[in-house]
Amino acid sequence: MLRVIILFGLISLLGDFIYEGARSVYGPFFNHLGVDPFVFGVIIGLGEFLAYSLRILSGYVSDRIRDYWTLTIAGYFLIIAIPLLGFAKSWMLASILILIERIGKGLRTPARDTILSFVTKKVGRGLGFGIHEALDQFGAVLGPLTFSLLLIYGYETAFKSMFIPFIALISLLIFLRIKLPNPESVESESRHNPTLFKKYLVFVLLSGLGFVNFPLLAYHYSKFISPSTIPVLYAFAMVVDAVFAPIIGKVYDVVKLKSLILIPALTILSAFSFFNPLALIFFGMAMAMHEAVMRAVVADYVGVSKRSTAYGIFNAFYGLALFLSSSVVGYLYPNLLAIILYVATFEVLGGLYAYRIGSVKA
Repeated sequence: MLRVIILFGLISLLGDFIYEGARSVYGPFFNHLGVDPFVFGVIIGLGEFLAYSLRILSGYVSDRIRDYWTLTIAGYFLIIAIPLLGFAKSWMLASILILIERIGKGLRTPARDTILSFVTKKVGRGLGFGIHEALDQFGAVLGPLTFSLLLIYGYETAFKSMFIPFIALISLLIFLRIKLPNPESVESESRHNPTLFKKYLVFVLLSGLGFVNFPLLAYHYSKFISPSTIPVLYAFAMVVDAVFAPIIGKVYDVVKLKSLILIPALTILSAFSFFNPLALIFFGMAMAMHEAVMRAVVADYVGVSKRSTAYGIFNAFYGLALFLSSSVVGYLYPNLLAIILYVATFEVLGGLYAYRIGSVKA
């Protein structure tokens, strides 16, 4: 199963190479197009909301039809919207393509994470998701660095060049589909704790409300940093994510829910990236917690028959929080003190709730 985890990691690596590379320049790209920061914040927030809220439907459908591959492949195919950005001449068309890519994210994620939950059980779900996240973030590192170099030739060339990794991604995905046609066969029914899952959703909402997305940080950096340098900063944060994810994943496998208390603390520290890009180290660590630990919790406490639906609900709550957070931060900008206070308020509440959940015997 470790081989399957690595193959899935390579698929995510290619996906992140494309869309995380592109996301690293969304801020300066839209600033170049003359978009108001509040409008930009709403666009990014709406994209995140769609990416997460659609997972309720896609997760439910995956559980109903028990076909996890169809939605996974369809969702990855919509990444084609990123290279198509090379043909966009207006911010409205660019916004539509960004939203299409985010819709694809919403379609594929519950089914993909459910497949991963099956194959990570033997190695430990925290570690398994951590390994996947580490490989995933190598793409998130290489993508921004590549975009940083390609921007020498302009935004159009940078976006259109993403057709190459897109073709490789789809080819590898089809290969894995052939190698593992029935992923659910590797795991029998596991424990199901609906009460704990509902409490966990409250924590997800609170912690997400205080999280600041990188595109908003990139928009801020574009005021005083060269556009070609911003992807390098994002790559730095993703290196931290890649290194930290397997470590914190293993910690989760040992201490379980008690590890959640780290998420609000790291999120508060990451907000100080507005003042100093070095604080992006905390942004990377917070991202590792979100992608490795928060997904592993769902797999550990929701049974097989409802797991894809649970991933959809989990992500919808998180997506709603990100949409509200991005919109509020965009509205508060450039009042950085107000942003810090906003983030701290919800993360302190999230920390208190995390302590409460961690004290429960699951």
